[in-house]
Amino acid sequence: MTAAALAALLLPAQIAPALASGPGGVPASFALPGGAAPTYGAAAEIVSYVDLVHRSYEEAYDKAVAMKSAIGALLDKPSESNLAAARKAWIAAHVAYSRTETFRFYEGPIDFAKNAKGDEGPEGRLNAWPLNEAFIDYVKGNPKAGLVNDPSIPITVKSIRERDQVSDEADVTTGFHAVEFLLWGQDLSTKGPGARPASDYASGDPIRERRRLYLSTVTDMIADDLLWLTAQWDVRNANVYAKNFLAYDQRDALGRILTGMATLGAVELATERMSVALDSGDQEDEPSCFSDTTHLVYRADQESISNVYFGEFGGWKGAGLQSLVARVDPELDKRVAAQIRKTSAAVAAIPAPVDRILASPKGGKERATMEKAIAELEAQSTLFVEIGKRLGVAVNIAAE
Repeated sequence: MTAAALAALLLPAQIAPALASGPGGVPASFALPGGAAPTYGAAAEIVSYVDLVHRSYEEAYDKAVAMKSAIGALLDKPSESNLAAARKAWIAAHVAYSRTETFRFYEGPIDFAKNAKGDEGPEGRLNAWPLNEAFIDYVKGNPKAGLVNDPSIPITVKSIRERDQVSDEADVTTGFHAVEFLLWGQDLSTKGPGARPASDYASGDPIRERRRLYLSTVTDMIADDLLWLTAQWDVRNANVYAKNFLAYDQRDALGRILTGMATLGAVELATERMSVALDSGDQEDEPSCFSDTTHLVYRADQESISNVYFGEFGGWKGAGLQSLVARVDPELDKRVAAQIRKTSAAVAAIPAPVDRILASPKGGKERATMEKAIAELEAQSTLFVEIGKRLGVAVNIAAE
C-alpha cells in the first residue's frame, strides 16, 4: 500500500474529536488561562518540529523494511548467521522507533484516543509490553503454549489483532516485542539474552510453519503501521495529521510538543521503564528483556527528547525548540540545554544488561547509576514545565 493510500485511511476530521476529550486528559486548549496572546512567534519551530517527526518516522519505517528483509532471509534459509542478522536488524528498527516516542502522549496519530468510530492509534500494536511469552509460543515447562501451538487458530492479521490484550494487557500478540520474543526466545539468564535456535524456523513441520508465518505476519504489520505514521506526518499528502498540527494556535502546538517531551521523560521513561523495574527487580518489567537491549531503548528515548529541543536528527539541523526559548529567555535556555546534556550522559551511563541491575542488591553501585538517571529525567521534565509557563503554555505531564 502506498503512503498516500494509507494517509487517506484516517482523515483529520476523524482524529479531531479525540483531541479534545481523550482519556489522557489532553485539553481543548493548551493556552494558560489569563495570559495575553504571545508575541514571540514560533512558526519556524513548529514547522521544523513537523519535519523532524516525519524524518523520524521515515527512518523507523526504513529500518522496519530492512528488518523485514533480514527476517525474510532467515525464513528462506534458517541458519544461526541469518538469525543473528535478523536480530541485528530488529535492534536497529526498534532503536529507530524508540527515537520517535517523544511524539506520543498528546493524542496524535500514534496514540490518539478512541473517537466515535472506535478508532485508536497503533502504539499499542507496535510497542506494547510487558509481554506474556506463553500467549504466543512455547516457554520453559510448557512446550505447547501459545497461539503458535494451537492449530485451531489461523495465523492471520485479523486473528492476531482480535486476540491482542483482550483479557490481560500482558497478552500481547503484536509489535516489536512479539518479534523480539520470536527471534530470541525467553531470557532465562542474567548473563545474556534469550537463545532461541534457528532450527525453530526450519520448514516442513506444521508448528514450525505456523511460527514462520506468525513471525512474517507480525513483522509486516509493524512496517505497515510505520508507513501509515510516516504518511500522517508528511505535509505533501492530502488529509493528514501534519496539516492539522500546523493549523493549531501556536500555544496548542507548543503544548503538545512539550507535553510529549515531559511525559516521555518523567512518566514513561523514569517511572514506567525504570522505577517500576527497579522496585520489582523483575526482568520482565524491562522493555526489551528478551534481547537485553533495554539500555538502548533508554538512550534512544532520551535522544528523541534531545532531538526536539536542539532541532537535530542525524545530519539534519532544523529550528529546534531551543531557538524559541533562547529568544524568549536566554538564561532558561542555558539551564535547559545543560540539563538535557546532563540527563543524556546519566542515561548513557546505565550499564548493560539492565536485568543485572534489577537483580542487584538495593543500595548497590549499579542501582545508584539508574537512580541518578531517573532523578535527571525528572529534573529535565520539570524544566519543560517551566518553559511552558514562560511561553504561556500548559504542559500536561500526566497525559498518558
